[in-house]
Amino acid sequence: MSQTETRAEDLLIHRRSGPRIVNAIIAVIAIIVVAVAVQVFIGTGRIRWDIVWTYMWSPALFNGVGTTLMLTGVSLAGSIVLGTILAAMLISNNAVLKLIASSYIWFFRGTPLLVQIVFWFNLGLFLPTIELPWTSINTNLLITPTTAALLGLLLNVSAFMCEVIRGGLISVDKGQTEAALSIGMTPVQALLQIVLPQAVRVILPTAGNLAIDLLKTTSLVYVIGTREIMGSTQSIAAQTFYVIEMLVVASLWYLILVTVATLLQAQLEKRLARSQGAGPVQIGKVI
Repeated sequence: MSQTETRAEDLLIHRRSGPRIVNAIIAVIAIIVVAVAVQVFIGTGRIRWDIVWTYMWSPALFNGVGTTLMLTGVSLAGSIVLGTILAAMLISNNAVLKLIASSYIWFFRGTPLLVQIVFWFNLGLFLPTIELPWTSINTNLLITPTTAALLGLLLNVSAFMCEVIRGGLISVDKGQTEAALSIGMTPVQALLQIVLPQAVRVILPTAGNLAIDLLKTTSLVYVIGTREIMGSTQSIAAQTFYVIEMLVVASLWYLILVTVATLLQAQLEKRLARSQGAGPVQIGKVI
């Protein structure tokens, strides 16, 4: 091997080893920073981990977890239904429906969720009774903390879910709708049987992220006295003065639920990808 070839090989080895050394140094520094942070957080002795462990599995926290899951599930299911209706209104040819849907999205996306939750909780202040043709309903009896929480979450998330679903619907070729209508389907049938099944693959990832965000957003409803995870931990903290410990408990439970939800979303996306591995069934290929 000539001297020139030897120098070229040495230079190549040096170039390859340089980034590895830099990456190793960065990794060591990152590990040191994480270790110091963990030591400061755990090793100071100021957090009573025995208290965290005790209340982590208390009945009050299990009830709070159940309430959080209920709020998430009901709000998510309702937002999917309402969001689909709003998305269909947005892509329709009816100017009035488009205006109504656009105004809904503009309002609920433009005002803070916390304000909406507190508004529904205090609805009885300016509307003491709801007058119906056949009866009169006391607003304070109807709008409980749980009802106000559900209304605030459902109506707010529907505005965002609408945009997610609309994006999925417009990703489907318009020819699919035209073909469905040409074989005698109604617009609703074409939407539900042809367009939506093809749009699901586009909708699912973003809708899944929105659902996970909704799970964490339920923590806001503790301000109106709803005993979900955050409300339960804050109630215990007010009685025991273990403020930081209860915040740790709440954080751990949210981490557990979000991790499970993320894994379920990943499995659902994989299953959907396998079921549609050959591509969505399009009506144009059938007729």
